[in-house]
Amino acid sequence: MNEHLIFDIGIILASGIAAQWLAWRIHLPSILLLLLAGFTVGPILHLAHPDELLGELLTPLVSLSVAVILFEGGLALRFSDLRGVQRAVWGLISAGALITWGCGTVFAHALLGLEWRLALLFGGMLIVTGPTVVIPLLRFVRPAPRVGSILKWEGILIDPVGALMTVLIFEAILEAAPHSASRVIAAGIFKTVIFGSLCGAAGAALLYLMVRKFWAPDFLHNPLTLALVVCVYLTADWFQPEAGLMAVTLMGILLANQKKADIHHIIDFKEDVVVILISCLFVVLAARVDLAELWRASLGGTLFLAATILISRPLAALGATVGSGLPLNERLFIAWMAPRGIVAAAIASVFALRLQQQGMEQAERLVPYTFMVIIGTVLIYGLSARPAGRWLGVAKASPQGVLFLGAYPWVRRMALALKEAGIHAMLVDSNRRNVYAARMEGLTAHYGNVFSEFLGLEGVGRLAAMTPNDEVNSLAALHFESLFGRAEVYQLPPDERQKSDAPQRLRGRYLFNKNATFDGFASRYSQGWTVKKTPLTEEFGFGELMEYYQNHALPLFLIKENGNLRVMTLEDPPEPEAGDELISLVKENDPTA
Repeated sequence: MNEHLIFDIGIILASGIAAQWLAWRIHLPSILLLLLAGFTVGPILHLAHPDELLGELLTPLVSLSVAVILFEGGLALRFSDLRGVQRAVWGLISAGALITWGCGTVFAHALLGLEWRLALLFGGMLIVTGPTVVIPLLRFVRPAPRVGSILKWEGILIDPVGALMTVLIFEAILEAAPHSASRVIAAGIFKTVIFGSLCGAAGAALLYLMVRKFWAPDFLHNPLTLALVVCVYLTADWFQPEAGLMAVTLMGILLANQKKADIHHIIDFKEDVVVILISCLFVVLAARVDLAELWRASLGGTLFLAATILISRPLAALGATVGSGLPLNERLFIAWMAPRGIVAAAIASVFALRLQQQGMEQAERLVPYTFMVIIGTVLIYGLSARPAGRWLGVAKASPQGVLFLGAYPWVRRMALALKEAGIHAMLVDSNRRNVYAARMEGLTAHYGNVFSEFLGLEGVGRLAAMTPNDEVNSLAALHFESLFGRAEVYQLPPDERQKSDAPQRLRGRYLFNKNATFDGFASRYSQGWTVKKTPLTEEFGFGELMEYYQNHALPLFLIKENGNLRVMTLEDPPEPEAGDELISLVKENDPTA
């Protein structure tokens, strides 16, 4: 018996991680392959038996896993990203959620034949979208920064909202009298907001003090954080069911937006944990699905899916963003992005079990219908989001933005020159002072790890790794090669001390020229060199510019007439032409020039 359980655990973990790896290799949304893995090891080959393995532990383990996932999602939310889009975000998680619920309820009753109580519950379940599917799609599509911020905030905040509505509806439909149901809902909302906020704020404050005051050694920070997240979730849930999801999400947001406690190592750890949790959860939940039920649900489920994508989401998104100031093309793209993921699957599995225990008919149909929606929305949005973004003009076929690794003074000058030319520039640095300086200059800068899953690369199409550590630069180039392509990952050439025999495939393209090392930039900057943008004409071309500065000019970037950016490289620099704009690091000969 023990050997059988160990085999189940091993096959679930191995198939989940293998699906993640394969999705990365073939550039598909990982959720599709995770679902396929779950169906394969579960109802197809009968290799994994989650109900036998977990028994009564299934529901609490799923709930705790979702709590950790939402805490990690909250760590990715920065209040600075809300500037100018807060009205759209609040509209989507309030009015948009209500519209989605209402439409989902009507369609579930009319198209799926669910009785009204179950239709109300099913409509609430499908409010959620989730960071586990939205954020990977945003990285794939890379829409305009404003649109990306709205969808990221909605994807994370909507999960506790949807979970709350589901549990309140669940409690309400168990009440016989309508006036009792309304009282249950009102009291539930009040208690969720109060206890969720108090527990989330208390958890964030305790973790902040633990890190800031050095109450625990570094090697215990990650285990203590995980334990604290679980305690916050359980405490809030004890006062009010599903208030824990709000509490842990708020806890993550508060920690992400404080400035004094360094939590980047906690963020990195949580990302690793979440990958494992998502991999296992999707396989476990998919392995429990009865394929015969899924097939029987396919006709009604397909009609419901079409209504959800073509009617519910457009009505919710367009209605919720009225008066937000967003142009129509951005509102239409938001209306075409609402994939469902792990939270919807978890909620459906949990409440279907509870309803079956209550003896409610049709409850067993909730899970296959939910998986129909998950599979359909991920497949349709995953394949169509990028073409839709390009057609609507919110995602360029070739994003021109630059991700700078390192926010040193001369790098900030380059980023400012690109920004003034209309090119999106984003900086990432582990030095808080450099990040603060960049933000004070009006640049988009992030403190922490460039390898973060939740970095947000909307509008970015290339990497320029410009740290003094050649190994870090090479590692970053390798990491972003699959996203940007080998032609658009660049790094500073190493100085004499760091030169190695590493082959080209293990590094990015060398920037600018052989003397453009980190020390070379530091030396030039200390001597008064500055970044300057020069339009090239027939009368004053590249040759004349170099002659004017007496070769005290280092060409950096070339902006073509059509707005495309070209990076100067050591091996194959682009040819400047009349009509282009050249950004260079120059030493002025005449201070009055």
